Amino acid sequence: MSYRVGMVSLGCAKNQVDAEIMMASLQKAGYELADDAALADVAIVNTCGFIDAAKKESIDEILELAKLKAEGQIKAIVVTGCMAERYREEILKELPEVDAVAGIGADSNIADVIEKVLGGEKTELFPEKTLLPLNGERVLSTPSYFAYLKIAEGCDNRCAYCAIPFIRGGYRSRTIEDIVEEAKTLAKNGAKELILIAQDTTRYGWDVYGKLMLPSLLRELCKIDDIEWIRNLYCYPDSITDELLETIANEDKIVKYIDLPLQHCSARLLKAMRRSGSREELTALIKKMRNKIPDLIVRTTLITGFPGETEEDFTELAEFVREIRFERLGCFTYSQEEGTAAAEMPDQIEEDVKRHRMDLIMEDQMNIMQQWGESMVCKTLKVLVEGYDRYAECWFGRSYADSPDIDGKIFFTVKGKKPAYGEFISVMIKECVDCDLTGEKVN
Repeated sequence: MSYRVGMVSLGCAKNQVDAEIMMASLQKAGYELADDAALADVAIVNTCGFIDAAKKESIDEILELAKLKAEGQIKAIVVTGCMAERYREEILKELPEVDAVAGIGADSNIADVIEKVLGGEKTELFPEKTLLPLNGERVLSTPSYFAYLKIAEGCDNRCAYCAIPFIRGGYRSRTIEDIVEEAKTLAKNGAKELILIAQDTTRYGWDVYGKLMLPSLLRELCKIDDIEWIRNLYCYPDSITDELLETIANEDKIVKYIDLPLQHCSARLLKAMRRSGSREELTALIKKMRNKIPDLIVRTTLITGFPGETEEDFTELAEFVREIRFERLGCFTYSQEEGTAAAEMPDQIEEDVKRHRMDLIMEDQMNIMQQWGESMVCKTLKVLVEGYDRYAECWFGRSYADSPDIDGKIFFTVKGKKPAYGEFISVMIKECVDCDLTGEKVN
């Protein structure tokens, strides 16, 4: 009998790649993959355990599937990913509906885990984190025209608020040859955009080659004929080198987009976060980035309500956002995570204060993005076609300024021949409405 296995992958794109590798190994073991975990015999929830909101989403997903299990629609529930690695035996104690919990080091053994739960055996498996596969065959869960490419695993930065080093272990880079080989396979299978991911992509290669090798990797990836866009996420400000900026500026295939999570600008708070820098240093860095790379899109993420954040610290952050005018920005409230240094710090901030500060930052940012969008009117942008909205009766896609599932989309009309999904076209921008660009396909 062939059993159907469905995967729900939550959290970041790094977790998504892990899920794709697990799906390929399950398929190779003879299991049928279900598009919807609710219609499978075994449902895998590949969890995120980074912050409270992510953990809640993971638990809610497990509980929804537990209802289907109680009704006899699915046979078993398996929990994998970061929350499984972080909380281990607690999950089976707190969620008895779960049949197996497997840490990240067990990803390559997922077929064995499934076999045990189908045999009625409750299973817990937590091998060394370093056994998490860095590469392998994947069943892509993204559209064929783009793919995530994980270049490293783990993190050594030890920021005070972050549990990732405890969950994922130390930083481990893949070799350039290994990454390029996978990239060629992705291109052969139709990928036109590669999105490089790691916990800190700018640290790539330090452990293997003894120096920062992201620029070298990028130049090698640019040699792959069928790839048109290469996008780089999760860049750490300390490792933004002149060589990296020059590589991005000079290579046509690398989109002029840098994701630079800064978290804050107050030198005092950054030091408490175990990060370096100050408002002045970060301002100088971003100015240099924009000078070296014309039309650069800078995306950042910020945290409000870190322990000890005063009104003065927050005012400095708000002024920084208004001064820098980030083209893309996400803001999150601080999440007190057990096991991290920040969780034990004094002067924890009330939740309503955190949220109010976040709302103020995002209100300013929406105005900044609207003004940036209005500056794009009458310009022509290269757009990757992603779909058609039959209710709005228009097409949509992304420009170089938009990373999938993070940023926005461009909506456009078409006269004449319809474009294909995954095709690059030119769109003349006519309007910006609530930060969304709209336009018309042009020749």
